[in-house]
Amino acid sequence: QVQLVESGGGLVQPGGSLRLSCAASGSLFSIIVMGWYRRAPGNQRELVASITSGGTTNYAGSVKGRFTISRDNDKNTVYLQMNSLKAEDTAVYYCHVRKLVDVHEYNYWGQGTQVTVSS
Repeated sequence: QVQLVESGGGLVQPGGSLRLSCAASGSLFSIIVMGWYRRAPGNQRELVASITSGGTTNYAGSVKGRFTISRDNDKNTVYLQMNSLKAEDTAVYYCHVRKLVDVHEYNYWGQGTQVTVSS
């Protein structure tokens, strides 16, 4: 099992910045990717950004150039630096971890943290 604890959400004005953190604990072997998803009211959950164990990153087109994902392997923590925030970035943000054990994939989710962009 993997436990994920997110922090860093809140209320910010358009154009502002926030940094989300997600600390992982538990059985951390065989993690192949860590990332962030979000769900806005009335929308489906969507991938925001991900980073593989090798450091390869992937971003949704809507956040590319504004958001940066990174990880600290010593602290088992993944971060999402969000700059130039827009109202449409308002959503609940979820940390995600995928493990690959033999041929089986296991997905773990955090409890979610609210990000609200509003003046």
